[in-house]
Amino acid sequence: MLSKLGNILLLGSVFFTLSIIYLTFQNVREKNFQIKKNLVYFSVFQITFTISSFFLLIFAFIFSDFSLLAVYQNSHTAKPIFYKIAGVWGNHEGSLLLWVNIMVIFSYLFFVFNSKSRKSYSLYTLLIQNILILGFLIFLISNSNPFFKILPIPMEGLGLNPILQDPALAIHPPLLYLGFVGSSIYFSAAMAAILSNSDGKNFASSIKVWVLISWSFQSMGIIVGSIWAYYELGWGGFWFWDPVENASLIPWFCMTALVHSVLVLEKRNYLYNWVLILSIITFISSVTGTFLVRSGILNSVHTFANDPARGMYILIFLSLMIIFSFTIFFKRKINDNFFLEPISKETFILSNNWFMMFYLATVFIGTIYPIFTQVLYDTKISVGPPFYNAVIAPIIIPFLIMMAIGPKMSWIKSKYNNYKSLIIILILSCIINLLIFYYFKSYNLISNLIIISSLFLIIHSIKDFILKSKTKSYFNYSSFLSHLGFGILMFFIILNHNFSKEFDLNIKVGETKKIGDMEIKFKNLKIEKRENYNVIIGSFNIFDYKKNYEKKLNPEIRVYNNPQTLTFESAIKTNLKRDLYLTMSNIDGSDFYNVKFQIKPFMLWIWFAAFLTASGGLLRTLRIK
Repeated sequence: MLSKLGNILLLGSVFFTLSIIYLTFQNVREKNFQIKKNLVYFSVFQITFTISSFFLLIFAFIFSDFSLLAVYQNSHTAKPIFYKIAGVWGNHEGSLLLWVNIMVIFSYLFFVFNSKSRKSYSLYTLLIQNILILGFLIFLISNSNPFFKILPIPMEGLGLNPILQDPALAIHPPLLYLGFVGSSIYFSAAMAAILSNSDGKNFASSIKVWVLISWSFQSMGIIVGSIWAYYELGWGGFWFWDPVENASLIPWFCMTALVHSVLVLEKRNYLYNWVLILSIITFISSVTGTFLVRSGILNSVHTFANDPARGMYILIFLSLMIIFSFTIFFKRKINDNFFLEPISKETFILSNNWFMMFYLATVFIGTIYPIFTQVLYDTKISVGPPFYNAVIAPIIIPFLIMMAIGPKMSWIKSKYNNYKSLIIILILSCIINLLIFYYFKSYNLISNLIIISSLFLIIHSIKDFILKSKTKSYFNYSSFLSHLGFGILMFFIILNHNFSKEFDLNIKVGETKKIGDMEIKFKNLKIEKRENYNVIIGSFNIFDYKKNYEKKLNPEIRVYNNPQTLTFESAIKTNLKRDLYLTMSNIDGSDFYNVKFQIKPFMLWIWFAAFLTASGGLLRTLRIK
């Protein structure tokens, strides 16, 4: 019953999508740019059918309808209802349906809220967006149908990957998808702007809010995913440069560059072609990341769904999209002659854009290079933190300095006369760094320079905020929060990177071992039965004689039955200064356990700074009328 109804809803979505494409194509071909009532009705029916199919799948997961293959493979009657719902997008089929839903929702909202735009521009946007929707709908129905029926109907499901059974799963993928898929609407708008010869300023005004929305959601999704990986995967850090992590970071660089470039286009009508290119490659990079993850060609500790056949479809679709978009761009390239003054807000924004492109290129190369070595030389290599740290870290220094100075610049031409203030802030930053140097004994030149430049950004942002508050003049709070947050983020990242400690030891129950200025005692083990797994809980006491404190940590080994899987849950004690982080695993069924104990300074400040950075985008979104 649910299978039939689900497929009817999906086929209905295809029908209404085709109808929208037909009507818009007819209109643009005949140069009749009137939005007819039928188009409005079809858009309403399209979003209704698509959303209904998603809620139907949620219903199937909640009530454990194992007649659907997706439910059978990713759910179980014993699974808590929270994870039943979250499991809807914890698999390929459900996540792709979520992808299509977001595309349809963005298409409908853009259609509704951009009614004042030129009709030709709106119709072209609707046409391109629905062609994309149709492509993914065909992929969904033909290759990844969440309503595929199996017979005979199993009595029980296989369950969800235990690693995915976490509260963060409920919000991490949807947030990322809102960022990923949200970029589709300004990809379509960019194509529409070229085809309809739209004015640059109007184009910038129409996409500005959508760029900010996708950037904000993408930022929040990355942060939540990072926190999830920190406590769930046992990495013990805020970022591991895992290929799947990188796949989410690459579009974020494009979005960040686009957020700032749109401002230049809207204010000065400059960088039109650059904004168009960024709009195109943002969505292309999102689909590329999806291809890399879904195809299975990337090895990642948290790649949970891959299929070469599915990857091939995405690759073909991606290739056609790249050929189509860049053919249109270069064939109908918009005249964009301009001159930038060396010292102006536009120049600083464009310079920081190029920094973003450098970071993007570095991460992209580092992510795909192992694929080429595998194909060409049959050699497996891994590109890890040392590569990224060595390449990116030095370039962070001028980037932070320019982030501090850029907002103070004026449009067109600027004369920055307040050099005395800059010198004072720089000296103050150096003094604070010397104190940190004295306390932590940090001798790394690059690290010290990053600390100085991040402090420069922090102090400069706070100073500007105080001065503007006193004069009660206009102040861009969203920019202030994002820039301040990023400065704080880089400051604590460097402190965390330089002063983290890690200890790896083998220990038995009842033993006490000395680690640095501390002692770790393995007190006991206990076994408990939970709702859908059994758990082995270790009890550890950490003694720090130098600082005179004792902490208790309780890492877990969870044994899931559906499916049969072992997971290792970290124990974390958090305060404002540092995290104590401990994981344990049994060594080949012996009495010995491998224990990884880490001291991670300022983790709480890293998460706070990351959320502060993202909040600037959210605030800016709310302020746009």
